[in-house]
Amino acid sequence: MEPSELFKKVRKIEIKTRGLSHHIFSGQYHSVFKGRGMAFSEVREYQHGDDIRSIDWNVTARFNHPYVKVFDEERELTVMLLIDVSASNQFGTRKTFKQEVITEIAAVLAFSAIQNNDKVGVIFFSNIIEKFIPPKKGISHILRIIRELIEFRPQQQGTNLTEPLRFLTNAIKKRCTAFLLSDFLDRGFLEAIRIANKKHDLIAVRITDERETELPDAGLIRGRDAETGRQMWIDTSDRRVRRQYENWYRSHQEYLTDTFLRSGVDTARITTDGDYIKPLLALFKKRSARR
Repeated sequence: MEPSELFKKVRKIEIKTRGLSHHIFSGQYHSVFKGRGMAFSEVREYQHGDDIRSIDWNVTARFNHPYVKVFDEERELTVMLLIDVSASNQFGTRKTFKQEVITEIAAVLAFSAIQNNDKVGVIFFSNIIEKFIPPKKGISHILRIIRELIEFRPQQQGTNLTEPLRFLTNAIKKRCTAFLLSDFLDRGFLEAIRIANKKHDLIAVRITDERETELPDAGLIRGRDAETGRQMWIDTSDRRVRRQYENWYRSHQEYLTDTFLRSGVDTARITTDGDYIKPLLALFKKRSARR
């Protein structure tokens, strides 16, 4: 991609997602993803209505007048974005590809984080860890992340969700808030996601395309598995073939639902032809209501 074209794409995503994060998500983000606790700020004179439990008795005794301790919320968090860059995300039959939706959501979350003075880091993964960007603050860091999201080309095509979850658990020592953005076309990651969510606050954001739910009756077609490269002829006019696919898809939905439930991970499902704002706000409000 030419530098001028890349700059235009980065700028376009920055304008759209920065506005969304400022006007829509920042307040919800602040209320849902709180800091590590309360940090001492200052001592001031006691005022009517102050909690007597906050009185600083040492200062009170020294000045023979009641003083209270003032605490501020320790806001700084580390936000990790676990981004699926496998080949299956280069798919979309309506408005856009899954990977483009992931890019926008990641940018919105990143801008929401830095507006609250949080650090943001990224783990790109396929069936291996493709790239790790350590957590940092600042707009230049976020723009770098957006550039990487746009132009990154993975070494591998497959998906292994266990890899980024294990990497997160081992590489990020302090508790963080982590968003796992993927189409979740994988199995066998229950133990890894359970351990990761125990150490960190993990949220799963699943991106899907409506066409994935069923095969169209389009006659004999040649299909290609984006992750394995395997090609095959499929007779979509055969009801048994379509039913077999629908059964597989339904079974996978049940597996994912059970996995998220057993691991205690909050989830949001977003489609390529839908609006990602409402599902994310619903997720934030749901978490806020539990606090």
